[in-house]
Amino acid sequence: MSSVERSQPVLSLQRTGPLRNNSDLAIRILAYVLLTLLAITMVVPFVWMISTSFKTAGEILFPNFFPVSPTLENYSFVLTETALPRWYVNSLIVALLSTVSVAFFDSIAGFAFAKYQFPGKRIIFVAFLGSLMVPTEMLIIPWYIMSVNPPVGGTWVDTYWGIAFPGVITAAGIFLMRQFMQGVPDELLDAGRIDGVSEFGLYWRIALPLSLAAVGALCIFNFLGNWNAFIWPLIVTSALDMFTLPVGLQFFSSEFTSDWHLVMTGATLSLLPLLTIVIIFQRYIIEGIALTGVKG
Repeated sequence: MSSVERSQPVLSLQRTGPLRNNSDLAIRILAYVLLTLLAITMVVPFVWMISTSFKTAGEILFPNFFPVSPTLENYSFVLTETALPRWYVNSLIVALLSTVSVAFFDSIAGFAFAKYQFPGKRIIFVAFLGSLMVPTEMLIIPWYIMSVNPPVGGTWVDTYWGIAFPGVITAAGIFLMRQFMQGVPDELLDAGRIDGVSEFGLYWRIALPLSLAAVGALCIFNFLGNWNAFIWPLIVTSALDMFTLPVGLQFFSSEFTSDWHLVMTGATLSLLPLLTIVIIFQRYIIEGIALTGVKG
């Protein structure tokens, strides 16, 4: 009787094993199907944008996904007859200015929150976290007042600094760097102090090199965000030669008509730097996010 009782669990496991494998297989197939559908919904508009950039104005309304007679006239027109090259340079300057500032200020602030004790540290950090919940739209008016009446110098309207300054320090970046730098060994910092390294030197020569993965991820996401920014550059610029690329592209559309072949051409050109960055640095993006998730 006892031998029969002992064999029952084995029999039950043998029966449930194939069922469990079939269930796992069904879930995996369903996941692949959903991911494939999601990929298609994201790729199709992207491919349509590129194909439309090679169409003539007369082909836009025809139900052809790909151009019948591909042409490069759209690219020639937007590069020679519009201010798009100037807008390209403006976007690049603003994105680089903001990214370099974020890389320094967010990382050094994150280092301070991670490795130092000072009065009000917890309150200040909670305030930073609280600012993440404030919608950007609520900050536009204070930002504009600061741009018109800045604490230093003249107006910041129609200047590169005026476009970039809302993003030179970010609460999300400080939080990310703080979480990562908590994993920097205190023993290394103490050894540096014994060797006479200054407090800034501890950050610059020890903590920052050990946090390059997180800094790289922060810089890439910040660059992408500033390159695609639209609302704030639209508000703070009025001169045509100070428009950024997303703002300038709206001038290919009017109230009654839109030159979609030109809009798609400009959009395709605007994506080239972003695609280059993602393709080249995708390993660093994934590594930075993964390491940030386990640090601290």
